[in-house]
Amino acid sequence: MNILLLIVGLALIVGGANFLTEGASGIAKRMRVSEFVIGLTIVGFGTSMPELVVSLFAAIKGHSEMAIGNVVGSNMFNTMVILGITAMIRSVEFSKNNLTRDLPFAALASVVLVVMGCDVLTGSGEADVITRGEGMVLLCFFAVFMVYTFLTGHDEEASYREALEEGAEAVEEKRKHVWLLVLMVVAGLAGLIFGGEMFIGSATKLALSLGVSESVIAVTLVAGGTSLPELATSVVAMIKGKGDLALGNIVGSNIFNIFLILGVSATVSPLTMGDIMPADLFALLGSSLMMFVFAASFRRRAMDKPEGIISLLVYAAYVWWVVVR
Repeated sequence: MNILLLIVGLALIVGGANFLTEGASGIAKRMRVSEFVIGLTIVGFGTSMPELVVSLFAAIKGHSEMAIGNVVGSNMFNTMVILGITAMIRSVEFSKNNLTRDLPFAALASVVLVVMGCDVLTGSGEADVITRGEGMVLLCFFAVFMVYTFLTGHDEEASYREALEEGAEAVEEKRKHVWLLVLMVVAGLAGLIFGGEMFIGSATKLALSLGVSESVIAVTLVAGGTSLPELATSVVAMIKGKGDLALGNIVGSNIFNIFLILGVSATVSPLTMGDIMPADLFALLGSSLMMFVFAASFRRRAMDKPEGIISLLVYAAYVWWVVVR
């Protein structure tokens, strides 16, 4: 029953995120908000919505390990599994902006999380806790990232507009009434709220019934489940030959997860690391650095099938270590 409720809750979260994203995007277009802003905020935020709902509900209910483990596991899953699978479908090419802006910000997010989550190791506290103050700092980092991306993204805006204009006629045919768009947003929010409540409750009970810690469930099962929107988006994008969209989805989601999701969760309620070990945080940092190495250390700025296989094997080894430790 717990597994069934887990699946139903996840389906409500993913479905709610899709409804919310499509409805909000339609409203934004009606209000003539720029396409660049829509792509940067609504689409990126939409694929990270399941992680936000799960971590926020976990923080509110006092399940700090689930909140942190979900983010750590999701980022590992995004970098190792999703990027690995997309690289096996087609080479993932890295642009100059990826190397100078996106990947460094993703690595910075991991470094900041390591510093904040290793109080005992650094001697800055008696317990590993992400405090409310640190949560606000994470939100400040997120604001800086959004502003910097907007200021440096004008070249990408032109290409993004051209891509959207190719399907302008199809978009016009599918235009929805405003009331329907509002209804989609409301339905999406309802799905996220009820799905998040159901998902956290069933995941916690499942962990207890299996005799494993919440951190193991969060880093593996919950993280993989909440990363399904990113997986679906990236795979479809690669099949359609839009590698930049797939890469942007993965890297952007990782930055959102740490700066925004953990920032909001820790601001609502301080997050105790519990069974989430410093080794988990360093593994997350290692995955970010590995992605940067794949992008910058070879002649061709691309991640190919061999690197994709390496990523999947490294992730499998990490999951095995998490389960048996």
